[in-house]
Amino acid sequence: MNTKAEQPKGTNAADIGKLILAGLVLVAGIVAYSWLGRDGNISSSVRLLGVLAALVISLAIAAFTGLGRRVRTFLGESQFEMRKVVWPTRDETIKTTGIIIVVVIVLSLLLGLIDLILSSVILDWLLKLGS
Repeated sequence: MNTKAEQPKGTNAADIGKLILAGLVLVAGIVAYSWLGRDGNISSSVRLLGVLAALVISLAIAAFTGLGRRVRTFLGESQFEMRKVVWPTRDETIKTTGIIIVVVIVLSLLLGLIDLILSSVILDWLLKLGS
């Protein structure tokens, strides 16, 4: 259990304003990309850099809201938990993948055989009884 003090979950007006501003900056970058695309003087790489700059600025603005702080905390805790994971070795991964491939092949052959038997029983035997 996490022993940190719980932060209030409510969003205040300043945070809402920052999130709206971040959204407007991002939308302005996208609109500028398409609007400047009509003019042949500006290359697409410059327009793309403008959109990326708008994305970085909007993420920076959103990072200083309550939601942004919670996301940063979550990402930090996720990185801490990922250090605890014991990853399989290459040999274990190859063996496990081989087993899965064999099981898939065996089950597909088994299901194909069941389908073949059922279709021959239904099409050949049951339908001929009705005739």
